[in-house]
Amino acid sequence: MGRTSQSREKLMKAVTELIWTGSYGSTTIEQICERAGVKKGSFYHFFESKAALATAAIEADWEEHRPRLNEIFSPVHPPLERIRRYCGMEYDDQAALKSLHGRTLGCPLCTLGTEICGIEDSLRLKVSEVMDQFRRYFETTIRDAQAEGSVPVADAGAKARAVFAYVEGLLAQARIADDVEVLREMERGILDLLGARSEFAGRP
Repeated sequence: MGRTSQSREKLMKAVTELIWTGSYGSTTIEQICERAGVKKGSFYHFFESKAALATAAIEADWEEHRPRLNEIFSPVHPPLERIRRYCGMEYDDQAALKSLHGRTLGCPLCTLGTEICGIEDSLRLKVSEVMDQFRRYFETTIRDAQAEGSVPVADAGAKARAVFAYVEGLLAQARIADDVEVLREMERGILDLLGARSEFAGRP
């Protein structure tokens, strides 16, 4: 059972790496099996298709990263501090990935989602579901900032969608430009979008 479980996990890790560093369309089942060190017959024992594997990998990766986001966005931290912590994490993670893979990778969900829209509907729905859960971290933070008076936001839900779109857009720009330094402006951009009050935003 241990080997079986390890093979499934290796396949999910392999497809995540290959899609993120390349693309969904260019990644073959043969490449996934080779990267995972798993025979093709074992692939079909676990998954009926590449889309099914990618869907499971997205869910597994999200569950793995959710505890870290729970800590960063924990209500024990002031709302704007949560945003600072998130932006710092995003920059550090992307810098580490560039060091490992040789280029800036951006957001795996956005990269995959924009590629497979209209092609793999079940996979698109999973990407959309996870991104919506991710966006809610920002919405909760903005509602808390609104309650403490640090941001003059009338509609926290709408503002969270705008902030999330900005974050994803910046990550896409960093990937296209292959420049992790693009992400240095993320914190200031979010605070400006929120109209953060100077006494809370730490402005001089």
